[in-house]
Amino acid sequence: MRIKMISVAVLALALTTTSCVSKKVYKDLENKYADLKKENRDMADQNAALTKEKNELDLKAKDLESKLAKTTEDRDKNATELAATKKSLDALKASYAALEKDSNSALESNMKKNRELLAQLEAKEKALAAEQERLLKLKTELQERSARVDELEGKMNAQQASMAALKDKLSKALNSFQGKGLTVEHKNGKVYVSMENKLLFGSGSWTVGTDGRKAVEEVAKVLADNPDISVLIEGHTDNVPYSGNAQISDNWDLSTKRATAIVNIIRENKNVDPKNLTAAGRGEFAPIAPNDTAEGKSKNRRIEIILTPKLDELNKLLNEI
Repeated sequence: MRIKMISVAVLALALTTTSCVSKKVYKDLENKYADLKKENRDMADQNAALTKEKNELDLKAKDLESKLAKTTEDRDKNATELAATKKSLDALKASYAALEKDSNSALESNMKKNRELLAQLEAKEKALAAEQERLLKLKTELQERSARVDELEGKMNAQQASMAALKDKLSKALNSFQGKGLTVEHKNGKVYVSMENKLLFGSGSWTVGTDGRKAVEEVAKVLADNPDISVLIEGHTDNVPYSGNAQISDNWDLSTKRATAIVNIIRENKNVDPKNLTAAGRGEFAPIAPNDTAEGKSKNRRIEIILTPKLDELNKLLNEI
């Protein structure tokens, strides 16, 4: 481009200094000069544009160099961080491997403990189920037993009422003998008819007198109406040794014969079941009063008729409880 500018200058100089060239040559040169001048302007414009572009490219290059430096710095920083991260990762991997090893060991230990606990739990569940079954069985048995207790109480109450009614019936039947050494009591679930010997026997005798026989016959009538009553006839004496009939060895023998005499009178009533009757002699060994007075001895010389409800059904219920 510089050569072209020099050529234009030379040509211009030639045109101004040369006066001996022809018009045609001059014209051609003048045209060339104009073309060259125009081309020179174009080239100058191009040069300016290129200079501007170069400046812009320089600025972009500087910017790129700055970015490159920043990128390089970031790369180095990232590389450093990557190395540190990799180192941390390796440490974490090693730690994880150790932890995994320990965890596997702990897991296996825990699994073993869990199996043991599960086995214990299963055993306890089985024991609990067995206990629940036992409790259910006990509950059922308790309910059944409670029902039997209620039934037993009902029967006992009925028997008590029945014995109270029997006592009232005997008291009415024997009312005419009250005050003659005869008493009727209801206690301990039984009815006691106590007759002193002065109503029944003479001294040392086991033969029943008229009033005594009537009293015993009244008792027999009541017993005939109550076939479910067990009857115990006990003979009692005072403590004075027996010294009468040679057929009697002692007071015990006498008390037994007197009890048997009462049984025989009761048996005369054919509606009384003999299987319900029992005779027993107690001698002087069950006194109800001191034997050191005549009154006390009189009370001790007695026949006791003890009426007891048959307890077979109650005993059966008791055994079932």
